[in-house]
Amino acid sequence: MSLKVALEQLGYPCYHMVECFPKGPAHWKLWEQVGKSEPDWDAVFAGYTATVDFPACTSYAALAKYYPDAKVVLTVRDPDAWFQSVQDTIFGREWLEFLPGTEAGAYLQATINDYFDDRMHDRDHLVQRFHEHVAEVKSTIAPERLLVFEVSQGWEPLCRFLEVPVPEGDFPRINDTAAVQGVIRDVMDRGFQAALGYAG
Repeated sequence: MSLKVALEQLGYPCYHMVECFPKGPAHWKLWEQVGKSEPDWDAVFAGYTATVDFPACTSYAALAKYYPDAKVVLTVRDPDAWFQSVQDTIFGREWLEFLPGTEAGAYLQATINDYFDDRMHDRDHLVQRFHEHVAEVKSTIAPERLLVFEVSQGWEPLCRFLEVPVPEGDFPRINDTAAVQGVIRDVMDRGFQAALGYAG
C-alpha cells in the first residue's frame, strides 16, 4: 500500500486489490479469465498506469510481456514479517473459509490461492514461495527494467528508476492492517455488495 500511494503521488494511477474488489463480479470475471490464460489486460487496467500487490503480482511475467515498455518494481521485505502480515489479513483462516462460496471465490482462487498451492497457513511453504517469487522475478525481468526496492529506502531509488523528480515530503508509510481487517469483517457480516457498494 505504501508503494501504491507513492506511485499515485508521482502521477501513476495505481491498481490494487482495493480498486479490484469494489468493481464487483463483472470485473472479477476478468481475473477468472486471467486464470484460464485468456486475459484482457486492457480491460482490467483501464484508467490505470501502474499496478501493485494482489491480484496482479502473481501475473507479473505475463504483464511484463504484454507491456514491454513497463518498468517492474520488486518490493522486498522480511519474509517472516510478510507471513505474519498476510495471516493477520488476507490469509486469515475465517476469511479464507468464507470466500469459496462467494462470487469472489473463483477469481481469488485463480490469482492468489493457486499461486500458493492452497497452503495459505503453512509458514515454511509460504516463506519458500516468497523466496522463489523474488528469485523468479529477478531471473525473468531484464535488469534494466527491474528495481529491487525496500520501502525503507525512500524516494530516491524509486524516482531515479522511474526518471521523475523526487517529491517534497517523506515517502508514504502505510500500515493498513486494521483497515483491511475492518473491510474483511464488514464483507463477512454484510456481503460483498452491501459492504463495497458496487452496482448489482
